[in-house]
Amino acid sequence: MPVYKAPLRDMKFLLNEVFDYPGHYQRLASGANASPDIVDAILTECGRFCEEVLSPLYQSGDEQGCSLTDGEVTTPEGYKAAYQHYAEGGWQGLSAPEEFGGQGLPASMGLLKQEMMGTANWSFSMYPGLSLGAMNTIFLHGSDDQKHTYLTPLTEGRWAGTMCLTEPQCGTDLGQVKTKAEPQADGSYKLTGTKIFISSGDHDLTENIIHIVLARLPDAPKGTRGISLFIVPKFLPAEDGAVGPRNGVSCGSLEKKMGIKASATCVMNFDGATGFLIGPENEGLNCMFTFMNTARIGTAIQGVGPAELSYQWALDYARERRSMRALSGKKEPDQVADALIHHGDVRRMLLTQKAIAEGGRAMLYYAARLADHMVEGHTEGDLDKAAKYDDKLGFLTPILKGFLTEMGCEAANLGMQVFGGHGYIREHGMEQIVRDTRIATLYEGTTGIQALDLLGRKVLVMTQGGAVREFTLKVANFARKQLTNKRLRPFAVELLKLTAQWNLLTVRVMLAARKDRDVVSAAAYDFLMFSGYVTMAYMWLRQSAVAVDKLTNGGEDSEAFYQAKLATAEFYYERLLPRAQAHATSMLSPTRNLMQLDAEDMAFTG
Repeated sequence: MPVYKAPLRDMKFLLNEVFDYPGHYQRLASGANASPDIVDAILTECGRFCEEVLSPLYQSGDEQGCSLTDGEVTTPEGYKAAYQHYAEGGWQGLSAPEEFGGQGLPASMGLLKQEMMGTANWSFSMYPGLSLGAMNTIFLHGSDDQKHTYLTPLTEGRWAGTMCLTEPQCGTDLGQVKTKAEPQADGSYKLTGTKIFISSGDHDLTENIIHIVLARLPDAPKGTRGISLFIVPKFLPAEDGAVGPRNGVSCGSLEKKMGIKASATCVMNFDGATGFLIGPENEGLNCMFTFMNTARIGTAIQGVGPAELSYQWALDYARERRSMRALSGKKEPDQVADALIHHGDVRRMLLTQKAIAEGGRAMLYYAARLADHMVEGHTEGDLDKAAKYDDKLGFLTPILKGFLTEMGCEAANLGMQVFGGHGYIREHGMEQIVRDTRIATLYEGTTGIQALDLLGRKVLVMTQGGAVREFTLKVANFARKQLTNKRLRPFAVELLKLTAQWNLLTVRVMLAARKDRDVVSAAAYDFLMFSGYVTMAYMWLRQSAVAVDKLTNGGEDSEAFYQAKLATAEFYYERLLPRAQAHATSMLSPTRNLMQLDAEDMAFTG
């Protein structure tokens, strides 16, 4: 059975040498306890937990899946013990406020933990991952009583959380939500309706589950302006903080899915369930965006995670499996054939996986620094600071979620391809990674929705191109500083060209959209992918600049490690980055080639 190894060397390279997290933490109020020694110990211990506890459950959980009996969900064998280990270790409260039982560490520490957990066993990581979003929502929008009631047991991992948005008649278009919330004399509400695709909607890991639910009040305006947000516990809390009577919410069925089968994806029925309003009436969608942005950043990990896991397993297989001789001559003359890793096309697949995993990890860690500042702004009550970093992070969020999950799917498929026919056989684990990864491009908004959010909302409507100008200026300023280095100059020149092109493409799409509104939808996917390739190129230049410096002046790792960084960057710039130009060409093509065919003429059958 394949095993996961935490990529601690690459993680520490990014944290300590590329992004200066030690200095970053020193400047944060929440970073006082995040000393290099503490961070190193946390990463090491979390890596051990993921390798020894979560990874062994990855394939067995997929084989067994979840079961539903009399409205109660049972998770696969070993999950409950693993969750108990997780909760007792204090992992759920790593970045939660100390006043609610957390460790008060920066938000980015939670992301590092999530990355390792999600790579080792994505299905398991979804249970505590959904709770984090519920905790953030209650912390930012809940009343003092709600915080007192829910945050401590959630932080301790005794309770879990979900978000309940989607309904049978609507997915992304939440303006169609029909779940009703009837006000009661005691200030509570009775919720009635059905929600679908609810991850962790029911399970046996915790004593209670706290649902964050979108619903409509009786006199609510139509559309998204009439949605409110409610807390609906599975068991109503007692006054002493214990679990009280069962509420009117239950799991009606489990979805039969392509992947992540050990994660309970539920149809949830609310039958006059008691709920409590969180945030202002009819502003539930705004409050929920706290949850959504948290979830989208978390989902971006499912682009990096499968790329890393699939690469680890494919690399081991390519080193051991022998087939034919290398075209340049025998590499292992004492063996019956050369190992797969000596073949050029196999190298292409492996290096693509490596470039995606390590480039994507850098994108996540770059964004995590912004998240730290945003969270600190909220914690300190500095709304200007929170808004500033929320805007910066908001621009990157759809790129992270959309681009990285698309690339994660590619990497997972390449890993399966390295195995050849064995990749299609379940026992090797590669086909499971492909199945598990596919959902990442769909939930928390499909790639198309992320693309519309990026181009239509963040770039054109909210900033009139300003978001692109601000980010590319930062990228260009960094690239200019590398022009004097002979090894980095080709990367820097190419990146400077791309930043200028990114701005030009933004202007051209903006002008075209004034005459044809379909341009935004038609160009959005290619705009997002172009943005992703350029952003990853920026991350590879940053890693390369550090590698060059450390090769000259010495660093924390070996010379071979830094040389590998430069070789991977060269591969990325010469083999993968050229794809950006295809997306540039596509986004500027006329909408006529998409829209000219009448709907009834899309197919001729019979």
